[in-house]
Amino acid sequence: MRILLVEDEAELANWLCKALAQSEFSVEWANDGVMAENLLAHEEFDAVVLDLGLPGMSGNRVLDAMRAKDNRVPVLILTARDSLDERVATLRAGADDFLAKPFALAELEARLIALVRRSRGREHTRMTCGPLVFDASSKVFLLGDKPFSVTPREHALLSALIVRGGEPISKTQLLDRVFTADDDVGTDAIEVLIYRLRKKLSGSGVTIVTMRGFGYCLEVGTDHCEIH
Repeated sequence: MRILLVEDEAELANWLCKALAQSEFSVEWANDGVMAENLLAHEEFDAVVLDLGLPGMSGNRVLDAMRAKDNRVPVLILTARDSLDERVATLRAGADDFLAKPFALAELEARLIALVRRSRGREHTRMTCGPLVFDASSKVFLLGDKPFSVTPREHALLSALIVRGGEPISKTQLLDRVFTADDDVGTDAIEVLIYRLRKKLSGSGVTIVTMRGFGYCLEVGTDHCEIH
């Protein structure tokens, strides 16, 4: 799950990036509203965690600009402004949730998962592709009812593939979901991970298919991957 964190408090942002990464979230950090707007225009995210008091361009303006462009990515407002009027105003402006500082990390994670689940029209967080199952709540993969062991980066790549429901995802999009901006890697790193996952999935009936010009997708026989 790829998250855009828009927060100008560097200490809080660094802590959140590290903490969410430990829970298998891929986090991109923007420390002002202008940077956030630029990232939203050129990259894909599953959800946005947005502070309101930002330099350059306020969080309210970022939210207004997103909805004006029909960008429907779920937005969770994370702010110290905890008045009823502020909550009502941001929710009416198009925010999907509101969490006041200080907050519990577990609650933030749970709210993000719920937002993404609702945005995809799912009542549950269980995704399948043939015998391969991913439970987004527990972040566990199963293959044939047994735990499917993967490294953290393999996990990030495989979850990015399975949530697409059989639709292709490009190398660049995968790179954004698996690695951070601080990682000095290219798309060849994605090829290495794809190779490793294909070996682990060998004989399972599930395979990672290369679609020239489009990227990769998960397939199983002639069936499609499903999201429940």
